[in-house]
Amino acid sequence: MASRTYRAIFFDLDGTLLPMELDEFLGAYFEAIANFVAAHGLDAATFSAGLKAGIKAMAVHDDGRTNADAYWEAFFSHADRDAADWDELLAGFYERDFGAIGAGVVPNSAAARAIETLAAKGYPLVLATMPMFPRRAVEWRLSWAGIDASRFGRITSFENSTSVKPKLAYYAENVAACGLAGEDVLMVGNNTVEDLAIRGLGADAFLVTDHLLDPDEGFDLASVKHGTMEEFAAWAEALPACADPAQGIEAGIVEAAARAAVLSRAEEA
Repeated sequence: MASRTYRAIFFDLDGTLLPMELDEFLGAYFEAIANFVAAHGLDAATFSAGLKAGIKAMAVHDDGRTNADAYWEAFFSHADRDAADWDELLAGFYERDFGAIGAGVVPNSAAARAIETLAAKGYPLVLATMPMFPRRAVEWRLSWAGIDASRFGRITSFENSTSVKPKLAYYAENVAACGLAGEDVLMVGNNTVEDLAIRGLGADAFLVTDHLLDPDEGFDLASVKHGTMEEFAAWAEALPACADPAQGIEAGIVEAAARAAVLSRAEEA
């Protein structure tokens, strides 16, 4: 069925494995975390300003720091560092309150079926989600999708990532974490810009169309493998077992030199 073989398969989360409208989710998230902070006697407006500054910092920084470090530096340009034990306070939010945001999510059973199928065939899996959330928030979102987080050898979050989509550096970091070249990877996503950027490293892609996002508009679907999540699950069932799986995937922070080597190889190709 496939014209290429793969040593690892990367997945986007929101709109791909997790069937939700991103704008609705983000609106609910911003409201919930602001209310949580206010309930603990802190100024919600100041917190929200810091949150937005942190998100912007993660999007634009390119200095090798983790996204978490970039976030907190920008956050504290607005919020009082001494107003709370921020790590402990927000860990409580993500451990408990955040989970309620997904109460109305109806998972697509085809997503879990695809993951289980590929895992059974020996494909190493990487959750290549936008790494602007703490790991616990990502785990919650996987649970909303009905997917077992342990199936993934690497899950990107703001703790272990130094870049974001659609930057090639983000994808190079994750390819390097697997000890692979871009050509060894299949990316499964729903965004023609953020998820297909990995093709700049030579990776293959499958575009899931249930919640298709085409920011630049006019993308030619015929130029890439594509279909609904149900169709992707069937496609995965037809794949052969993984003949040469990636070994020793790095779950944590990736060495800058390893990321640079992947980028250099892509530039030379």
